[in-house]
Amino acid sequence: MLTLERFEEASKIVREVTLETKLIYSDFLSEQTGNKVYLKPENMQFTGAYKVRGAYYKMSTLTEEEREKGLITASAGNHAQGVAYAAKCYGVKATIVMPTTTPLIKVNRTKGYGAEVILYGDVYDESCQKAYELAEEHGYTFIHPFDDLAVATGQGTIAMEIFKELPLVEYILVPIGGGGLAAGISVLAKLLNPKIKVIGVEPAGANCMQESIKAGKVITLPGVSTIADGTAVKTPGEQIFPYIRENLDEIITVEDDELVAAFLDMVENHKMVVENSGLLTVAAMRHLNVENKRVVAILSGGNMDVITMSSVVQQGLIFRDRIFTVSVLLPDKPGELSKVADAIAREQGNVIKLEHNQFVSTNRNAAVELRITMEAFGTEHKEQILEALEQKGYQPKPVRTSL
Repeated sequence: MLTLERFEEASKIVREVTLETKLIYSDFLSEQTGNKVYLKPENMQFTGAYKVRGAYYKMSTLTEEEREKGLITASAGNHAQGVAYAAKCYGVKATIVMPTTTPLIKVNRTKGYGAEVILYGDVYDESCQKAYELAEEHGYTFIHPFDDLAVATGQGTIAMEIFKELPLVEYILVPIGGGGLAAGISVLAKLLNPKIKVIGVEPAGANCMQESIKAGKVITLPGVSTIADGTAVKTPGEQIFPYIRENLDEIITVEDDELVAAFLDMVENHKMVVENSGLLTVAAMRHLNVENKRVVAILSGGNMDVITMSSVVQQGLIFRDRIFTVSVLLPDKPGELSKVADAIAREQGNVIKLEHNQFVSTNRNAAVELRITMEAFGTEHKEQILEALEQKGYQPKPVRTSL
């Protein structure tokens, strides 16, 4: 059972392995939403995510015999690191099955804590099935990443910390993958203050909990598609489902494009790297139809590999018209390129890349193509640059940006 006594016990135990993640007041998000927005930066935990809480507390509840058998779990990354780290603390063997699509940084960090990593399946659900088979074959003790009441209790300790710092909190936004974090947070939050609103946030392409609540029972999505790999789950937890259905007030879904924008917001305004699943609550802020409320957004993790990070930054800049590409046709004669460059420079556009194609027409005197990729301050500045080119007699055509 998820009880106040168990949450209090777990809060004491997880302090042995967690860092203090103090709430951060966000001037930027508060101004954007008209609320008083605080961030709970679990991305700053030692393992880079909140998952160590549930893994370590679960480990403390196991018998010596269960630990000695060796542990096994399936995870898209953060639970893997939590179990691997907890196993290292207890001096026991851990085997982790991870999807083949797991970012390299999560795989390497899991191995770094001494765990054996097996890559299997395209999504978490396939990895989980493989982990069950290995547990049966070798007699390992299976630790579920979310569908376990002890694990959910450990995750719920976040709510205890939020209330200690901000007793008058009115809204808590929590990411949902399989539902363990949402179950722990919502139950403890309601125990401490029945009037509080706890809002779950899922990727639109992996909204298994939202669909299950609509159906009144746990269902499996036919597939998932989202850049939020840590919450790419097809089937939510059976054990924790009743707790979520009773205590969660609402579920918001966000699109991948919104996560890309949220990443830029965090980097530019808070100088923090937050992984896509951890950004769900930030992206959901703009869907909250409330004002003048004390809102806490849980940033669940920050384990993003550099390749994904660079891709997200690039896409974010393109979405916000901070980087764009145009094609202009001009005569192939001396001085034309400098005229184009002068028009851009006068509007303070910054040219990043030029591509000159002399073969766009058989009549090079009539036209050659110049593709210009440039940096702007945003949509309004981009329009000013395009207007300046038009006034010089060019007809700039937007093309898909490729850096």
